[in-house]
Amino acid sequence: MISSIRTAHRPKSLVPAGIGALALLTLLPALPAAAAPTRQDPPVQAAAQASHRLTTPAELRTSARLDALQGNPERLKAFFTALPKGGDLHNHLSGAVATEYLIELAAENGLCIDATDTAVRPPCGPGTRPAAEARTDAEFHQRIVRAWSMQDFPADQSGHDHFFDTFGKFGEATRDRGKLLANVANSVVEQNQFYLETLVTPASDSARKLAETVGYDADLAAFHRKLVAGGKLDGVVDEAVREADAADAQFRQTAHCDTGRPDPGCRLSVRWISQVSRGSSPERVFTQMAVGMRLAERDRRFVAVNLVQPEDGESALRNYSLQMRMLQYLRTQYPDARLTLHAGELTPGLVKPEDLTFHIREAVFVAGAERIGHGVDLVHEDDWQQLARTMARRGVAVEVPFSSNKQILGVAGDDHPFNAYRHFGVPVVLATDDPGVSRIDISHEYQYARATYGLSYTELKDLARASLEYAFLDGSSLWAAGSARTGYRPVPACAGARPGTVAPAPACARHLADHPKAAVQWRQEEAYAAFERRYGGSR
Repeated sequence: MISSIRTAHRPKSLVPAGIGALALLTLLPALPAAAAPTRQDPPVQAAAQASHRLTTPAELRTSARLDALQGNPERLKAFFTALPKGGDLHNHLSGAVATEYLIELAAENGLCIDATDTAVRPPCGPGTRPAAEARTDAEFHQRIVRAWSMQDFPADQSGHDHFFDTFGKFGEATRDRGKLLANVANSVVEQNQFYLETLVTPASDSARKLAETVGYDADLAAFHRKLVAGGKLDGVVDEAVREADAADAQFRQTAHCDTGRPDPGCRLSVRWISQVSRGSSPERVFTQMAVGMRLAERDRRFVAVNLVQPEDGESALRNYSLQMRMLQYLRTQYPDARLTLHAGELTPGLVKPEDLTFHIREAVFVAGAERIGHGVDLVHEDDWQQLARTMARRGVAVEVPFSSNKQILGVAGDDHPFNAYRHFGVPVVLATDDPGVSRIDISHEYQYARATYGLSYTELKDLARASLEYAFLDGSSLWAAGSARTGYRPVPACAGARPGTVAPAPACARHLADHPKAAVQWRQEEAYAAFERRYGGSR
């Protein structure tokens, strides 16, 4: 059963993000992703400790099998599809849905496609066509696919602009949240993942109306009091809860969860992240933040807040520091809400040099983000090495969607700060961002990491483990603190446990029952045991 049910216009040619500094880092050894070092362990020392991770015989055999598959693309792809890959922590629901399914939803809802390939509400007037015609007109269907995704996108055009423009084109087809989740959840499970955090905008219209009614106040405490007064903010939160209830019901119906033949997605653990439109007016941004944080404290289906829309947008750049201060204040009011932020999704040539120097820094030091999304401009930040050390010490993970970074920013390979983060011991998790728009899946991202950075099997495995370790799931971990530096040592209750071979001992079973995070991690370890038997054999 799905555990999301409540119990509780730029040029294409951009200067590479890491030119210069990252060129030097490529000379350094690639180190495995590490958990946050203790305050006594400098990050580089902690990363070096991680390089001495003990490798089991099953892992060695599976690693040898992976090496042997290098000349066989078909079998290599099958290996990465079967590889257990933890969770996806950076996933925009509307951008994650398969484009073909969005077109079908547009047809089901009687939408029209205008001359700009944008879905609009009926009736279909002059210059528009019923979306349903895409079912029988292959050329029309392909035209929509290209407009709503990165498929066949010309290399000499702006990937940045086309990528973000797609959301406005298919937006009208994304109103059925439960149906969208059913499509995405099935894909996640088929990719051998066990957990999903996906972004949506709760009670969007009501939050906008509340912001307009109250109006902006530069005194953030006073502004917050006005939002809360008379139950106004809670009224919007109530609507967001009802909205989530309806989405859950629609999901369960669409995915056949209460029948004898449930879809695979019914068994996926799902949590929502409330997204905030960073390009909006200050009053709307602050109101959306408050709604999302209050919601996270009230409804366990919602765990965190994030900022979305292009970070290089005019309003987003102008108000960036203000927005970090807004989050800093609101975290004092809603201390149980979690925070992950798109930060540093920028490159030279996309913004002025001064705008590259502080976005990740303020997300970490001012807003107190627990995870960072993208973080591509790391080496352009002021005192970036000290920033990386702080992220490592605090355990601030960076969510890395390789395909998205390449398509939007033109950043890939050695120009990406992936190795820089790992060198300093910053936790790294792989993610998809918008796999429907990008036309990729998480297996592609893992295979890219292997091919581009020469990651070993155990490094790939530990990236998957990190994606659950840094998830905003309730409860404690299966792993002891600092486990990434000691080979992922289980907590005492589960010491000596053998997932996938024998049932957990009573003490371990109690730990798994009491801690949803540990339970999902146990499922992944069981999957790894089966995977290593399949690809590594046994003795």
